[in-house]
Amino acid sequence: MTAQTADHGGQTTPSFADLYTPKLVTVLREGYGFEQMRRDLIAGLTVAIVALPLSMAIAIASGVSPDRGLYTAIVGGFIVSLLGGSRFQIGGPAGAFIVLVLATVHAYGVDGLILATMLSGIMLVAVGYLRLGTFIKFIPYPVTVGFTAGIAVIIFASQFSELFGLSLPDGEPGEFLPKLVALHGALPTLNPATIGISLLTIAVIIGLKRTRPHWPGMLIAVLVASVVAAVFALPVATIGTKFGGIPRTLPAPALPDLSLERIMEVMPAAISFTLLGAIESLLSAVVADGMTGRRHRSNCELVAQGFANIGSALFGGICVTGTIARTATNVRSGAHGPVAGMAHSVFLFLFMLLAAPLASYIPLAALAGVLAVVAFNMVERTAFAALLRSSWGDAAVLLVTFLLVVFRDLTEGIVVGFSLGALLFIHRMSEAVELEAHQPLAPEDQRDEGRPYDSGSASDPDVVVYRLSGAFFFGAASTVGATLDRIADQRKSFVLDFSAVPLLDSTAANVIERIARKAEHAGIRFFVTGASPNVRRMLLTHGVRPPHVVYAATIADATYVLRQPEPVA
Repeated sequence: MTAQTADHGGQTTPSFADLYTPKLVTVLREGYGFEQMRRDLIAGLTVAIVALPLSMAIAIASGVSPDRGLYTAIVGGFIVSLLGGSRFQIGGPAGAFIVLVLATVHAYGVDGLILATMLSGIMLVAVGYLRLGTFIKFIPYPVTVGFTAGIAVIIFASQFSELFGLSLPDGEPGEFLPKLVALHGALPTLNPATIGISLLTIAVIIGLKRTRPHWPGMLIAVLVASVVAAVFALPVATIGTKFGGIPRTLPAPALPDLSLERIMEVMPAAISFTLLGAIESLLSAVVADGMTGRRHRSNCELVAQGFANIGSALFGGICVTGTIARTATNVRSGAHGPVAGMAHSVFLFLFMLLAAPLASYIPLAALAGVLAVVAFNMVERTAFAALLRSSWGDAAVLLVTFLLVVFRDLTEGIVVGFSLGALLFIHRMSEAVELEAHQPLAPEDQRDEGRPYDSGSASDPDVVVYRLSGAFFFGAASTVGATLDRIADQRKSFVLDFSAVPLLDSTAANVIERIARKAEHAGIRFFVTGASPNVRRMLLTHGVRPPHVVYAATIADATYVLRQPEPVA
């Protein structure tokens, strides 16, 4: 049993243990035996086979050596599963980070990247303990689809030189348009052998996905490409020729440069890592929930992601986040709980320990082919097309986010897309607020109240009754306030019903307070009816109180009061 506290409304709020107990603890409490361990080990091995080529490919595309991708998956992936709030989340390097990591390496070097990763981890821990993970769900769907598609385009463009064996003596620009110009200029340096390896890798992955979907297509494709390149002595770049291979063990943990000057220098990158990491991790956890019917603990997951990034940085790794493809593979492989994710990291370490020399023969074109397929699969084509058809507002948010991510900056795309989505929501909500005239008191209503019907007061032209419906907030305050001003100027008694208003904010309450004072100065009796306790509390807080207004439970009660003679002063 976990302790819970009751709030003033009688509802229980989750305790600290409810929010931050790792799912590993929950799974072990349920009972964990040989059968559960067997399922987790099989799933962990399957995910490790998928993660092995992917981790190296993402690291290379991010501008660092392939071993750093493995360090990230081993250390960061283990911590994510150990401390995380999702039963099935698999952590590691993600394609979504390629753009940011590459830009950070170009701007601050690998040491700056490691420091930014560590700072991002600290921020994610803080975000989790401040319970801000709940707000990540407010990112609009068109924004997530748009930035995912934008990242996919950038990843694919970043692999052109490796896919086609292009030679760029001056380096490859980071910006999208200059990159395309540079790649176009390098077309005469095409390497047919490299193109052949790329096409072979992609063909094997696609072919196995259609004919043997349960086989580890990416790993098999990389192995086939490596064998072909070695047997035929093809003139293609490999991990060995470019990086000298990968080490057979983890490095000793070490702290990056923690000087204040360096911290402030890389802080923008760390903030970008934090924002994208939180979004990507929780989206991945939501995908796992949808596949399994489970529910993750969002703030606990962010805390785990934070510690995973700190651990990854200590061992020279790059950014860690929840990975949707590997998490989905984990679920489909029959995983029972977080032990599968921990096992995936252990298996990766064993692969590195036993097979590191063989990694030298892997062609870079094969890893580029893997990333090309990943980029293609990242684009939610059906969702993209549906959003373009749904409404002009959703289409605008989608396209603005997509174009900003591709041509400007990932963080800028998310922020602007979110802002446009919020403005669109405000506009739609403001249009949903209605103000309609209401008959003061129908004969049958009075009979139900047990009161004598007075046809004269029901049709009194000096009494007007209006009913508000919908969330009354700042987006609708100006329009509704102007309408109420005109109505109140024309009558002696004014009844405003709030029974269909679920929410009222401070701006709307100030509009009502202004109208109430104006009505009082004009000698107009102003009644507020049907206000819920929360709405009434907001009105009272902002000065909408007697003698400016009279509160009544229902419209019938208000009109009954209006029929009574006013007291003589």
